[in-house]
Amino acid sequence: MKGATPEGARDQQEAARWVRGMFGRVAHRYDLANHLLSFNIDRLWRAHTVRRVRAVLERPDALALDICCGTGDLVLALARRAGGAHPVYGSDFCHPMLVAASEKIGRRGAHARLFEADALRLPVRDASLDLLTVAFGFRNLASYEDGLTEMRRVLRPGGMAAILEFSQPPNPLFAALYNFYSRRILPVIGGALSGSRDAYRYLPESVSKFPGAADLAADMRRAGFADVSFEYFTGGIVALHTGVKPGVD
Repeated sequence: MKGATPEGARDQQEAARWVRGMFGRVAHRYDLANHLLSFNIDRLWRAHTVRRVRAVLERPDALALDICCGTGDLVLALARRAGGAHPVYGSDFCHPMLVAASEKIGRRGAHARLFEADALRLPVRDASLDLLTVAFGFRNLASYEDGLTEMRRVLRPGGMAAILEFSQPPNPLFAALYNFYSRRILPVIGGALSGSRDAYRYLPESVSKFPGAADLAADMRRAGFADVSFEYFTGGIVALHTGVKPGVD
């Protein structure tokens, strides 16, 4: 299984450095660009994700972590559902993104805590989390296989992983329309809004190289997750995958 492959990156370390730098450059306008380019539908995708994991999130003293948390939108949505009963944690390896997330969380008074970390090397004990989520960050990992292995490592038996990520629409006509938008229109608008057209060229390219929904589900099973399932949103441009760490290793 591969990982993010920015143009010119020769290995996983260079890929990770490029991705970190790219997100750092767009952090100041990331929310504005995302909401406009998705016509605000990204909020609905995150809300559905929270509903899907709420049974785990609402367990007494549940420990939940959102990796690759970016500017903290999913962290905030999870924290609202948790209702202040316990903090929700978020991590990212891009410092400017964490700064933006921290400011947003502070303004809203959310019961959430952030820390800086690479999702492939989390400073988290084995089998310590009940829920691990990632929204639109998994495909940017330098190694998908290592990412799934790390997710499984930090989850307790019975804990859930949820991956919300862009996908390829199964309908060929809709896929063609979406690919035209993502490759021709998105880089122009995203580049103008963020000041980094390279970033918004990389993002659709990363989607086209990412495993399809059925392939990612198979990868999760190979990584040791059970009860793996996925569902499409918005015609299949996004898919939500969930899987559970088995009760006995």
